[in-house]
Order: sequence, then C-alpha cells, then structure tokens
Amino acid sequence: MGNTHTRVRGIAARAGGWSARHRWAAVGIWVLFVVLSLGIGTAVGSVEVKDSDQLSGETSRAAQIVEEAGIEEPASESVLLQSKDGGPKATDPEFRSAVAAVIKAVRGTGEAVDVTSPYTAKTISADGRSALVQFDMRGEADTAGDRVEPVLDAVAGVQEKHQELLIEEIGGASMNKTFDDAFGDDFQQAEISAVPVALGILLIAFGALVAALLPVALAVTAIMATMGLMAVVSHVQPMSETASSVMLLVGMAVGVDYCLFYLRREREERAAGRDAATALRIAAATSGRAVMVSGVTVCVAMAGMLFTGLAEFEAMGLASLMVVAVAMVGSVTVLPALLSLLGERVEKGRIPFLSRKDRRTGGGESRLWRGVLRVVLAKPAVSLGVATCALLAVAAPALGMKTQQLTLDQEFGKDLPIVATYDRLNKAFPGGSDPAEVVVAAEDITSPAVRGALADFRSQVVEAGASHGPVDVKVHEKQNIAFVYVPLVGGSDMDKAEHSLQVIRDEVRPATLGTVDGLEAPVTGQVAGSHDFNEQLVGSVAPVFVFVVVFAFGLMLLCFRSLTIALTSIVLNLLSVGAAYGILVAVFQHGWGASLVGAEGVGAIVTWLPLFLFVILFGLSMDYHVFVVSRIREAKVRGRSTKDAITHGVVTTAGVVTSAAVIMVAVFAIFGTLSMQSMKQMGVGLAAAVLIDATVIRGVLLPSVMALLGERNWYLPKWMHRLPDLTHDEPEPPAAPEPPRPAQDHRVGV
Repeated sequence: MGNTHTRVRGIAARAGGWSARHRWAAVGIWVLFVVLSLGIGTAVGSVEVKDSDQLSGETSRAAQIVEEAGIEEPASESVLLQSKDGGPKATDPEFRSAVAAVIKAVRGTGEAVDVTSPYTAKTISADGRSALVQFDMRGEADTAGDRVEPVLDAVAGVQEKHQELLIEEIGGASMNKTFDDAFGDDFQQAEISAVPVALGILLIAFGALVAALLPVALAVTAIMATMGLMAVVSHVQPMSETASSVMLLVGMAVGVDYCLFYLRREREERAAGRDAATALRIAAATSGRAVMVSGVTVCVAMAGMLFTGLAEFEAMGLASLMVVAVAMVGSVTVLPALLSLLGERVEKGRIPFLSRKDRRTGGGESRLWRGVLRVVLAKPAVSLGVATCALLAVAAPALGMKTQQLTLDQEFGKDLPIVATYDRLNKAFPGGSDPAEVVVAAEDITSPAVRGALADFRSQVVEAGASHGPVDVKVHEKQNIAFVYVPLVGGSDMDKAEHSLQVIRDEVRPATLGTVDGLEAPVTGQVAGSHDFNEQLVGSVAPVFVFVVVFAFGLMLLCFRSLTIALTSIVLNLLSVGAAYGILVAVFQHGWGASLVGAEGVGAIVTWLPLFLFVILFGLSMDYHVFVVSRIREAKVRGRSTKDAITHGVVTTAGVVTSAAVIMVAVFAIFGTLSMQSMKQMGVGLAAAVLIDATVIRGVLLPSVMALLGERNWYLPKWMHRLPDLTHDEPEPPAAPEPPRPAQDHRVGV
C-alpha cells in the first residue's frame, strides 16, 4: 500500500495525517488548548447581556437612560388582599385590620422599603373587595429572590390569622424564588443527563466502552473549551445563560456526531481488512472531509442569528458557532491521534451480544435500510410522491402558526399557586401586575412645565381608555428622571394590552409629554418589551433566511461541484423544517397529543422559536446530508453507476446516521421533558425534526430524488466550472488483502 495510492489533498486528510504521525503532540496541543481556554475565560470573567443591549427602539433606550443615570430599580412586590365570597369589603374594619397587619409584618422583616397602604395609594379594586399593599425589596433586584423568604413567611402568618380573606404576595422577587424552587434544578438535570444518555446509545452503537467514550470525551472537552472562549468573547459580544445552555445542547449533539462519523468509518475500513494506518488515512480523507464541510455549513447557519439585531440571539448564534467550530477541529485533529495511540485498545470493554453483531457486520451496512432502499429504488417516483405528500401534510398546520410571548400560566401551567395569584391580581387590577413603564428624562424634572406634562399624562392616559389607573409617578430629582407606572387595559390579554400600549405611545405621550422641549419619554415594561421584540424579530426573518439559504447553497455547490445537489439539499432541508413547524403547531397550538408531552392549554408557539429552529435545524440537517451525499459521490467517483452509488452510500451510512440521530433525538427529547413550555417546545421541535430528517428525508426522499435525476445529479453548468473546487477527491485505496480463510472470523471487524 504505497503512498502513491493514499496521497492526501484535502485539509481534513492533511490534518489527520499530521495528527497520526505526531500523536502525543496533537493530544498535548488539544489538552493545552482546553486548559488555556478555561483558565483565561475564568480569569477574565464573563460579561452578561445588559437590558439596554437586548433590543433596539424604545425598550433599549429606556434601559440605557436608567443605566446611564446609575439608578438601580428595586424589585417591587405586592400583597393582594381579597375578600372571599360574602366577606368584608376593603372599607370594613376587619379588612382594614388585615391591611394594617400586613404592613406591620412586612416592615418587621427589615427587607421591605417604601411600604404603601392601599388607602393612601388608592389601590383598591373597582368592586371594593380587593386591595394591594405595595413595597420594594431592599438591596439589588437581581438578588431579591434570595432574600424574599422572610417576607413571604410574614405574609403567610397574617393569612393564618385572617381566614375570611385571601392574602397572597406576588412580584419579581417572589416569582423568581417560586420558579427557582420549582424548576431551578430542572434545566441543570437535563444538561447533566445528556452525557449518560449519549454514552448509553454509543455503547449500543459501538459495542465497546472505549470506542463509546471517545466521542463523549471529545464533545465534553469541546464544550469546556468553548465555555472559556465564550467568557473571552463576551467582552466584545455579551453572553447569557440561555446562550450557554444552547451551546451545551448543540455542542453535545454535533460533537458526538462528528466523532461518530469519523470513528465508524475507521472501524469499517479495518473490518474490511485494511491495516490501522491505512484505515485511519481513509477515514481522514473521507469522513474527516465530510465533518469539515458539515461543520462549516452549520457555522454559517448559526451565523445567521447575528443578523437579528437581538442581543440574546446574537449571543446564542456566536456561542453555537464557536462550539461547532471547536468540535469540528477536535474531530479532525485530536481524534486521529487518539485512534492511532489506542490502536487495538479502542475495542476494549466489549459488551457481549452487541460486540458480536458488530463483528459480523463490520459496522458497514444496515440490512434494515437495504430493505427499505430496495423498495424506494424499485419505484422512486411513487416513493417520492408518498413521502413528499406525507411531509406536506405534517407541515400543513404550520400555515396557521400563532406566535406570542407566553403568559405566566401558558409558560408554567396553573398548578403553581403563584400563577393563580397572578390571575386573581389581573382580574382585580387589570394590567397591575405588568404595568407599562414610562421613563421620563428632562433637563429639570421638577420644572413647572415637566410637572404639568406629567399631570396631563396621568389624566389623559385614563381618559383615552389605555388605563383604569392608578397611574403612579416616582421621581428621582438628583438624576432628573421620573418613572411613570401605567396599568394597561387588557391585563394579561396581550392583544388588548398591546393596543393600550400603542394608544400611549402614539396618542397620549405626544399630546402631553411631547410638548416639553428636551424631554425624552420612552415606554418600556413587559408588554412593550414583547411588542418591540416581535417587531424586531419579524423584521429580521427575511435577511436571516436569505443569508442561511444562500450561503448553505454556495457551500454545497463548491464542495460537491453540482448545481443539482446544492438545490436538492436546500429543498429537502426546508421540507424538514416545515414538518417540524407543523408538529409544533399541532401539539402546542391545537393540542393534538399535547397530554403526551404535558402541554395542555398552551395555545401558541413562543415568539423566538420559529426563527431559532430554522437556523439550528438547517445547520444540523446538513450533518446528515453532507455525510450521506459525500459517501454517494465517493462511490460515483470510483466508477459505480448512480443507482449503485446511491445504494452503497445510503446503506453504508445508515447505521452511523441512525446512531447519530438517536443521540440527537434523545438529548433534545430530554429538554422536551422540562416544565417550562418554551423549553419543552424547543426540545420537541428539535427532536421531531432530527427524527424526520434522519429517516424520511435521508432514507426515502434523498435516494428517490437522486434515483430519478440519475446522471443529472452531477450537473454543473460550464460557466460554473471556474468556481473554486473544494471536492478534494481521493484516489481509490488499494483493495484490502484477502486474509487466510481459517483466520477470517478472527480478523474481520477488529
């Protein structure tokens, strides 16, 4: 097996060859890279996304004004006192006694400041049966949830002595504590369980402990290195907890997949009788190249998030891009070194029964998929029609997709007592739980003109029907800033609340605050933030879509030198994404089978998910597409007919694609078990899409389309021949020597 037959030309092949020759150096460089990345990241610390960076427009401007003024808004809390059926009214002595007891108990904890009585603040409901005691938590808002328990206990003590009333506390601090207690470990447990789940599936796939540990080890080290890099990069592009969680999810999925592709090809070549060095060189030149093409394509797709202008999306996109790049580099550099170092020991820890099956098949072909493919290729037109119609039917519900920021009861369900409190508060004081907040900045906030404008605003916002009041004003004279809190008509009904918001922004504000020169008054708050987020997200859909599709098309065109392959890859990926959308809408919006995943009564898709899923799925779908099509092209280049090449490519990759898909589906499905509906939707959407992609798309649609196209699969117009050639086709390796017949059973599959 001379070097003339195994001459390497591609970057992946060169990297694998160097790594195999300099094994300890490659491993040492990788370990040093991981340690340095983590160490430097820990030393410099991470910068979190600020409120003013989250969005553009009014919400961002309001946060910027507050930050520049150095004002730390405290966590606000409310205690709702509500008479039960037939109970006293707010003006009755026993009700007044309960209010006084609440005020005394809350003040007594030492954690509350600016405690206001409903009788002075006029926070009594229209029916006279509900009242609010309002106060702020002492100290920083971010840590208020850790200090609110004594206040909650004090309020609960008052409730015990006044059974004729409902006395419940709600606010930013109490909600944070409740959700942390209920779901705090939820997400962490999902992240931790992803590793053993992936390892278990790899044990089944490889039948050997060492071989199964390699992909997990590389994925985990890639995630560790990326965590350090994220901290460094955060000083340029701030990061977030959500970005870290998405990075872990994507890193585990692609990190394991890339190693799986590489490792299975190396084992397949060894099972065919080639020596370890030759098998490694072939894996580097073939699967290594597929990993690089796939990795670059996924990185390009993730980069699409940078076009949204949303800080959270930009952080997620950059974090995902980095972990994919690190996992890709690790797979084509340190993995060949580890395989070369381990040699036969990669098969250590064999599992009975599983390892025996692997010895018989050599990890090369799948009998199940060969049978499926025989049916598909016998009547490709029928297979194409049936599969396409089925996917279009699954995707059809997506045409009626309704997106919105999920309300509290939609996100967490109605089992938590605080959600019921939120509903009762909204009914008694519409909009009081999530008021609009007008941040007024003036040269002199105490001037008569500003005071008159604020008074006009307070009266006209009620007259215009945007609020029922009370409209509260909190003035910071030193900073020349005032906060105006406006309960919106509509409350938790987002459509009505957004209408009230527009009345404030477009009618009331210009007619009152807009009459004072040099005065700024951006409107923020939860409803305003949701509205501005939706507006910006909708505006970014087209550029993100065009960027991802065009660049993915270009990469496929250059890497496969085929206009047809590039076009079909885009169409098939869009079908996969459409089917995922359809499943999401069917389950979470229409409630079909919602009880199976604990999603009853959601009725909408969280606003950010469709664009997020498009980018992630378009990238991950390329994993399988590039891997399968690379194998088909490899067989075609080596002289097989198109039909034989399709059969060979799909059958020989089916095992590894299935294993990779099962790992991805299992990891994503873990996130589908979380209590938060937004995370559940993300997990179910990703898992469903990957499952469809690895089975219907790659097992039925791709081979049937390619069979119908025949030689046109490789069509490239003459004027495109000038494009760069990134195919890096390798010469066919020499045939493996025939082992002596008596020893055959002992040598195949080593």
